[in-house]
Amino acid sequence: MPETTPVDQVMELVSLLQRDMAHSFARDGLTEARAHLLWVLQDGPTTQRALADALRVTPRNITGLVDGLVASGHVVRRAHPTDRRATLVDLTEPGADLLRSMTEGYAEMHEVLFGGLPDRELAAFGRTLGRVVDRLRARLVEEGIG
Repeated sequence: MPETTPVDQVMELVSLLQRDMAHSFARDGLTEARAHLLWVLQDGPTTQRALADALRVTPRNITGLVDGLVASGHVVRRAHPTDRRATLVDLTEPGADLLRSMTEGYAEMHEVLFGGLPDRELAAFGRTLGRVVDRLRARLVEEGIG
């Protein structure tokens, strides 16, 4: 049997993380895009234009995502206080509760993945992973995907 390579390990990690996230999102009645939108709102109310930029989708797609989260009671649209052409999207109390739950899940995943690792090993892993991510990001930009 061939030796497992670092690429094999990264691909398995990606697959496992995707399965875990899909399970969490389904449990909470979310899609990945809706969860990402909620995550962006943790910094406070945001315009739909800024949300579209953050999620790298069209304004039309953001409208649909926000519509879905309004319908589920997680967000509300409000008039922008200084720009009458803009609409702010903000969390409702149920949306804030769900975001807190997501944040707790994030902290739990950190513990699952890295709990008990010595600080030195975790720092070295972080530096190495950062270089790998930078290389992939650069390649995607070079190919016009990034």
